[in-house]
Amino acid sequence: MAEKYGGVVKLTGFLGDVQLYVFDPVAMHHIVLKVEMQSASSSAADNLLKDQNSYEEAESFMALIQVLFGGGLLGTSGERHKKQRKMLNPVFSIAHMREMVPTFYNVTHKLRDALLKKVEGGPQEAEMVSWMTRTALELIGQSGFGFSFDPLTEDSITHPYSEAAKRVVPLVFKMYISRTYLLPTLMKIGTPKLRRFFVDLLPWQHLHDIRDVVDVLRNTSVEILESKKKALAEGDDALARQIGQGKDILSILLKANMSASQGDRLSEAEVLSQITSLTFAAMDTTSSALSRTLWLLANNQDVQDRLRSELREARKQGDLAYDELSQIPYLDAICRETLRLYPPGPTVGRTTLQDSVLPLSSPIKGLDGKEIHELFIPKHTEITLSILSSNTNPEIWGPDSYEWKPERWLTSMPDTVTAAHIPGVYSHLMTFLGGGRSCIGFKFAQLEMKVVLSLLISSFKFSPSSKEIVWQMTEIVTPTTAGNETPTPELPLVVELAA
Repeated sequence: MAEKYGGVVKLTGFLGDVQLYVFDPVAMHHIVLKVEMQSASSSAADNLLKDQNSYEEAESFMALIQVLFGGGLLGTSGERHKKQRKMLNPVFSIAHMREMVPTFYNVTHKLRDALLKKVEGGPQEAEMVSWMTRTALELIGQSGFGFSFDPLTEDSITHPYSEAAKRVVPLVFKMYISRTYLLPTLMKIGTPKLRRFFVDLLPWQHLHDIRDVVDVLRNTSVEILESKKKALAEGDDALARQIGQGKDILSILLKANMSASQGDRLSEAEVLSQITSLTFAAMDTTSSALSRTLWLLANNQDVQDRLRSELREARKQGDLAYDELSQIPYLDAICRETLRLYPPGPTVGRTTLQDSVLPLSSPIKGLDGKEIHELFIPKHTEITLSILSSNTNPEIWGPDSYEWKPERWLTSMPDTVTAAHIPGVYSHLMTFLGGGRSCIGFKFAQLEMKVVLSLLISSFKFSPSSKEIVWQMTEIVTPTTAGNETPTPELPLVVELAA
């Protein structure tokens, strides 16, 4: 569709509503950064481009996030979102990332030990997406909240939170129509207690499944928060005895919150929602990116061998610090190229809060054959921003834009990439979005990927199994095997000790 119709495509949605599919760089810049893009060719722009908050998350998405995770960073907008982000931004500073590296290694060493035990008798098929999901959850658990979800052993009992979190994406995908077109209206009826009463009453199994998942997510978050508040009340010694030794995200956030002014301070409900929101956001996206990277390396043995050689050379003195990890060129190139070509979240939704005019980088042809230089967008128009199409646009990235070529990051970027002014926060990519709703933890995610890959690729060789892998293009891309009637996430790879 992107190749055939270009950077802005008009679609007809459910019940005939008009929607837009957008990856034109100037249009994305306008939508994501919410800045005035004055047009010389139309006087209508003077009146329609004065409000810089014309585009926001779709109402259906916000309603869904509030149901699942509460009113945290993902589920708020406007001034409330800015207030929460102002409090959370310092928590994700590079200084704090450096302090988290030892915790990241503690978790990843457990993963490596478990795989070493599994393959000590020779090559074995291992289901890697479950290992990546468990690892990503434990990484955010320990470094995020000073809490352990998983000992990362072969025979350990799965934490209820992990089981619940893995069910979120498949469940909400099955209820696409109802959550998109009914949920925003239903959320405005009555109180949460009344809505819960009707959810319990309705004979709808998928709805009950989501209810049960939400209960587990919330109850675990309450347990984490109460434990952290108790440790803070007991003083620094109690914090130091916890996992993460008080350097985790939640400890830093709670301390900052207590010292903040009354106007800036987050309520306990907002803090609680951050736990659930950050845990889910950090788990599924990171596990998807890591799974995809291992699959690519398994299918490109020359790349895997070169990376292993680079890592072993860098790791001669042991585990690498934050700055050392940042300076391994081929590892960085592989991570960037994977996140470019295979973003874990391929699209994101926006809706117009008022009539607006959308500028374009180049004119498009309308149905009547005439050139269109800008588009009038009515209020309440649903927009799909395509991260995937932007990241793979041949006009920007060249004729090899659909090829996985880590080497492209080891040379200067083409002028077309820098000239496009893609509004993303990371490497001219939209993978982590941009503007006020960019991914607040994108440095955290990069660090996770590099720590995990540095240990695994140094120790193991990964090869494809005999099973065909299919990547499901849901809200968060997940692998499964061909012919799997109940498409549970799975990525079987052959694992053996690397020579």
